Amino acid sequence: MALQTLARRVTDATPATRDRAVDGLRALAIGGVVLGHWLVTALVSDGDAVRGASPLRFQPELAPVSWLFQTLAVFFLVGGYTAARPRTLPYRRWLAARLTRLLRPVPPLLGVWAVVVAAMLATGAADRTVRTLVRLVLSPLWFLLVFAALTAVAPLVTKLHWQWPLGVVIAVDVLRFGTVTPGWVAWINLGAGWLVPFCLGAAWSRGTLSGTDVRRAGWRLLLGGVAATVVLIRWFGYPASMVGVPGDGISNLNPPTLAAVTFGLAQCGLALLLLGPLRALLRRPVAWAAVALLNLSAMTVFLWHQTAMITVTFLVQGTVQGTQNGLHTVPDTPGWMAARILWLPAFALVLAGCWAMFHRFERGPAVNR
Repeated sequence: MALQTLARRVTDATPATRDRAVDGLRALAIGGVVLGHWLVTALVSDGDAVRGASPLRFQPELAPVSWLFQTLAVFFLVGGYTAARPRTLPYRRWLAARLTRLLRPVPPLLGVWAVVVAAMLATGAADRTVRTLVRLVLSPLWFLLVFAALTAVAPLVTKLHWQWPLGVVIAVDVLRFGTVTPGWVAWINLGAGWLVPFCLGAAWSRGTLSGTDVRRAGWRLLLGGVAATVVLIRWFGYPASMVGVPGDGISNLNPPTLAAVTFGLAQCGLALLLLGPLRALLRRPVAWAAVALLNLSAMTVFLWHQTAMITVTFLVQGTVQGTQNGLHTVPDTPGWMAARILWLPAFALVLAGCWAMFHRFERGPAVNR
């Protein structure tokens, strides 16, 4: 009864003009990233230290896991859609409100982990363990910085056709893999690669994406993106995994490659095709309340999800005798992934606790979406 009451209150507070499917896509994108990280990130006990590992290194047949859960392109698609919408505030106030919403959750995370790191060093924790954990916690910040930068230049880039930054990505990869060039050239794609779905979202918002036939555009992007990605993996040597794999010479994500971008286009196409079903689903008050609440604290969930996994890993290590499969062991067997799935509710429970303590920092001035 209480849940239904809350759902009804959220529904009643939602403007009738709000496209709930856009919020649904954002929730799917955040959820995909969180689950993806939990499934492909392992903390392995190695003597007195803890090191990071990935089941994708030992079991390359699990690459489809990264196809399902590497959903960052959808988040940038929604970001571009939002940035291109008519604003009710002057640009400077709109930008300040947007950046405040994005960046306010960061200082609490950094403050907590500064204390944790100081305590670990004071108690003699191995340097390798500290570096591993800090890298995991800080790794989501790159996404936040790129998204904030694209938001800041939204008036300049939202009118670009998405094929223009795609051309930059192609040129950079030709130089990166075909000639002897400085290593920094590849990092141009950190901006250009994510600018592709951002501009795509802006075109969708303006109604210039195949006119008003969004479904047709969705099918073209999905089929074209899948075909291009298959070609790049099969005949041009791009990795099959859409996330970085320790030990691999090339990462599709760090910085983004052409394969990551074409895969992102396929994801964006699928997202556009899901708009109708999402709108139907989110007319249900309970479903809409869940999506709305996640959107209100999406950055908190995104920033603290690695902390939740780390917390469970070390709590179990300190309270349960022996190493636990799927939590402390090398992820080199199918049984590891099955065991890891069983640990997901524990991660989610601790993340809920982190959300309860820190989501209030995400509240900022009201902005468009």
